[in-house]
Amino acid sequence: MLEKFRAAKADEIARLIQLEKTHKLPAPLTGERPDFARALWETGPGAVIAEYKRASPSRGEINLSVTCEQVAQAYKDAGAAALSVLTEETYFKGSLDFLARMAPAGLPMLRKDFILHPLQVVATAATPASALLLIARMLNSKELRDLLALAQAFDLAAVVEVCDVRDLEKAQGVSPDIIQVNNRDLDTLTCDLSVAESLSEFKREDQIWIAASGIARPEDVTRMVEAGYDAVLVGTSLMSEGDPGAALGRLVRRKA
Repeated sequence: MLEKFRAAKADEIARLIQLEKTHKLPAPLTGERPDFARALWETGPGAVIAEYKRASPSRGEINLSVTCEQVAQAYKDAGAAALSVLTEETYFKGSLDFLARMAPAGLPMLRKDFILHPLQVVATAATPASALLLIARMLNSKELRDLLALAQAFDLAAVVEVCDVRDLEKAQGVSPDIIQVNNRDLDTLTCDLSVAESLSEFKREDQIWIAASGIARPEDVTRMVEAGYDAVLVGTSLMSEGDPGAALGRLVRRKA
């Protein structure tokens, strides 16, 4: 699947390269962005990053009936610490425009996409996103280090995602502030929360760790908190409901 995702980004990267050649790249956003890391620290263990996710390779279309604006406000009202916004178009029916449309809710936003080229970081900096995702398995160590440094230069938090010990070793080699452990097997697309539990022993005290995928119930959140995670990212289980905000409200209330 990762090679399919890589191929799907080729046109986007080519467009950005052409924009750079013609000096038409969008300028970085001016002004302060909501602080992604602080939002997770202040909310405490079990902070929920609620995701706007219209479709996925494993589920197909999930929920196209609610707008990104509606979901952003509903998530804020329900107690989300931050938002995750799928911007990949081919497999997830996302759009970079969602970031600007969801910004009025006032929560820090993670751009969740397949970031492979420095110009994608530049493009992200032109949006109201507070953070972007870097998937360790899709990048070599130099690429990961360079993209992380470029994100930081634009005051964007970089969430480095890992799926196993090998990914984690690569990630820790660039000393990120935030690590996300994906419980989903990227080959079979199945989820297993024991993945996050098994990697938690390597957590560094000065890092924020996020558990993602397969989290649907309050007891799942509790399980990740007990394993040492600071936050959880929840998407499919919320978006599968007719009212994602109400689904988050039930999750947050029962978690508390």
